[in-house]
This record gives sequence, structure tokens and C-alpha cells, in this order.
Amino acid sequence: MKRVRSAAVAALCVSAAVCGTASRAATAQAATPGVDSAFKRFWDATTPPQAATAAGQIVTSGVLFDDAFARLERGRTYTAKVPRGIVSLVHRIGGTDFPCVLEVPGTYDPGKKYHVRVQLHGGVGRPEAAPRTNGIGALAGAEQIYVLPTAWASAAWWTDRQLTNLRVILDTVKRTYNVDENRVVLSGVSDGGTAAYYVAMRDTTPFAAFLPLNGTLAVLRNRSMRIDGELTPNNLRNKPMFIVNGGRDPLYPAAEVEPFIEHLSRGGVDLTYRPQPEAGHNTAWWPEVKETFERFVREHPRNPLPDRLTWESDLGGGTGRAHWLVIDTLMPAAGGPPTRREMTDLNDFTTGPLPNFGLRVAGTRILSIAEGSNASIFDFRPGDVVVSINGTMVPAGTSVLEALGSYQPNQVLGFVVSRGGRSLELTGFFMSAAPGGVTPLFRRTSPTGRVDLVKTGNTVAVTSTGVSAITLLLSPAAFDFTKPVIVTAGGRTVFDGTVTKNLATLMTWAARDNDRTMLFGAELKLKLTP
Repeated sequence: MKRVRSAAVAALCVSAAVCGTASRAATAQAATPGVDSAFKRFWDATTPPQAATAAGQIVTSGVLFDDAFARLERGRTYTAKVPRGIVSLVHRIGGTDFPCVLEVPGTYDPGKKYHVRVQLHGGVGRPEAAPRTNGIGALAGAEQIYVLPTAWASAAWWTDRQLTNLRVILDTVKRTYNVDENRVVLSGVSDGGTAAYYVAMRDTTPFAAFLPLNGTLAVLRNRSMRIDGELTPNNLRNKPMFIVNGGRDPLYPAAEVEPFIEHLSRGGVDLTYRPQPEAGHNTAWWPEVKETFERFVREHPRNPLPDRLTWESDLGGGTGRAHWLVIDTLMPAAGGPPTRREMTDLNDFTTGPLPNFGLRVAGTRILSIAEGSNASIFDFRPGDVVVSINGTMVPAGTSVLEALGSYQPNQVLGFVVSRGGRSLELTGFFMSAAPGGVTPLFRRTSPTGRVDLVKTGNTVAVTSTGVSAITLLLSPAAFDFTKPVIVTAGGRTVFDGTVTKNLATLMTWAARDNDRTMLFGAELKLKLTP
């Protein structure tokens, strides 16, 4: 195994500036060595802060905007002298080491752009990080680069630290290997599958699609799991999803997951659902699903500059941005306007309370209890071990969820549990779904703001709620800078004018994004008022 602490191996792409007159040509030619050396420092940077320093030197080098834009589109020249096979990475965030494993094809060709799959593992309740020593293993698909990060109890996938971790890993990989920026997907199994929903709601920009396997949104409803940030299902509309659940999964059976999937589908989320009726909580189905999974990835590249966006955020953990939209500030909680009627809210869960019980278990041991669920009224505690239900013993090694499968809603259930060596009886009513009821999918403790954008040519229509200021990042690849840009908000024109290509803006965002397909030439800062 090869181990590296950071990676950015790049060479310089050189192009000469050509001007219309002999004198201008001579001036440009004289400036080229300075421009070339500035770009070399930019490409050789191993982190975004280093790239930002080099970007400032490019701005003062005398390079023209169009030349810099063309160089950034071409990107760095990648070298073949990079680690291949199983590659171990580690970087530090806030004093904690975050290990990660890459699996790089042995035939890696720096002249070819590679797909990337970020694969999140399950079982995040382990007390300490358990770095992987192997690659993707049985879940291997098409030839690509696999990214295998690590999570554990104090750094679960649903934390801001892990969002930062994923950003750092992807930036490092892109500085070392020739990655197709529009072919990066995020998948996961079990807790990793649940985390795919979390990341899609908090940081959509780097990814083309999200592929949760054997996971469920229901886990994220349990705020006792120390989930960072407000959860915003409206954001799932931005990217396609490929979802697999097992019909005999004792943790997250398909029948209990499907009401959430149906809710998302009705709300406009682009999803492909492939239930496996006979499958348990495993991926034994992978050989049959693999080609469908990989075809889905091939058919859904990322659009780096989409014409439509919807983004909602509490602005925590660097989650205020989606592609070319940045939410800068929220309105005061008491002063914001109500949600506009045309902004349907996927957080309004119209199926009412679910008939599922709301327990997350490992056999007969209770791991967590979903907030607002049936189980929440029984006074279960994490760590309880279920002994019997309505007088029927639950054998050790049997899943509580399987045992509950023989009971229908609208009846009293009596549980005997073992807690700290004592036997306790817990009794409550197993409620059915309430027809036509509406309940929040996720309960909010902090304010959020939402912006919907629709771009048509050089015109952008903004609909918002709870947001007082935004920035639109304008790319010459998406906007015609020779014509006026018009922005309306709530039917009112808030900007109508031309914008100028700005080299400093171009280089600032290029240093942050490290993305050849998402380059911005102007920032349009707008105030939104009720």
C-alpha cells in the first residue's frame, strides 16, 4: 500500500498570448514568462489556500481574461508518476486525522478523464476511526477511481466535519489525478446510504448524482444522533438519485422506506428506485444491479451550470452555495416573509405519521428512536434490549423489526425490555397513518432560507423566502457578457445592466473550485426585500 499525506502533482500548460498589433504582441510576448510561471505555481498548489496565493500572482501578471479563461478550461497537465492501486491518504481537520483510501486503476492514463465514485461505509457507531486497508471490493463496477473515506461515532457522516472532509479529499484527488469533474458521484451502504441523502441536502455542487443503498431518510429524523445543520429535502430536487432497498431488510425494510421515496418522487425529485424484494441488509444483489447502477451513472453527468436551481440552507458548515448561487444572508426569523405559495415544500410530509415503528436496532438492542415516531411515546432508551412483545419472547439474534412485522397498527403494544440489568415494561398505542395529515419531514430548530432560480438566456427569475442577500456567479460559458443581464425577484426587476469580465473573480473561484467546467467571470451581489 502506498501512503501519502497530500497530493498535487501537476505540470504547466503553456500558451502564448496573441495580440492584434506588433507592439501589443511584443508586450504580450514579454509578459509570457511571468504569466507562465504564475500559472505553474497555480497548478502546482496542493491546497486551495496555496492556489489562492498563486491566483493573486496571476492577476498581477498581465495576463488577459480570455487567455486565463482558456488556460483554466484546459487545466493542468497531469503526470503518469502518481500512486496507483490502493493509496492511503490522511489529512487533519481541527486536530483530528481523517483517513481515506483511494483505489486507482493500475492502468491509470493521465491523458484520460476518469469517473469517480465516493463510497461511504455503514456502521458509523464504532468508537474510533477504523481506516480501510482494502479497496472497493465486491462493489466494484466500471473502471474508475474509488474514494473510500472513514467515519466513526464522533465524526459521523452527518456532520459538518465530514462535509469538510469530503471537500478536502475531492480537491486533493483532482489536483493529482485527471478527474472528470462532471462524473463524480456519491454512494453509500446502510449508514453510508443514509448519508447520501444528508450530503445531497447539504452540499450538492461537486456531485453528479447520489446513490443511497440500503439507507433511509427516516434515520435522519432522529435529532438525538447529533446531526449537524437543518435538513432541507427541497435540495434533493437538484440531482438525480438511484435508490436500492431490500424487502427483507430487518433495519430498513423497503415497505417502510417506500413512503419517503414516493413522497420525494411526487415532489419532483428525479429518482430511480430498484427494490430487491428478497434482499436483507446486505448487497448480495450487486451482481444483478451493477450494470443498471453504472448505466445510470453514465447517463446522468453533472451540469455544472444548470438553468434551474433550488437551494435552501441554514448557512452552517459552508452549505450556502449551490453551483452558481450563493445565499449570503438570511432574514431575521421574526421578519421574514411567509413561504411563497408557488414554492412547494418537500418538508411537508403529506402521508401523515407512518405506521412504521421508528426504531433503529441491532438485533434486539435498540440503537436510536426516531423523533415523532410511534416508538418515541414508549419511553425507549438507546441500549435497551427487547425481551418480549405482548408476552411473546423475542429470541436473541432476532431483529425487533422482524418481530414487529406480525403486529398491525391501531393496537396496544406491551414491551418488556432489559435496561441496565433491570426489567421494565413499556406500553403504548401503535398508531396508523392519518389520511391527509401533514407533518414535518424534519423538525427545524434554526431558521433557513430558500432561493429558486430559473435562467432563460441572460434573464434570471428569482423566487425566495427567508433570504435577504444572494450572489449570482456568472460564467461566460452560460451568459453573454456583451448583452444586459436581467434579474427579477418576486416579479420585480432587481438588476438590469451589463457585467464586465473580471480576472480577479475568475481566479478567486478557480482557486476554490479547482474545476475546469465551472469558471466564473463576474459576481452579481443582490439584495432581496419582502
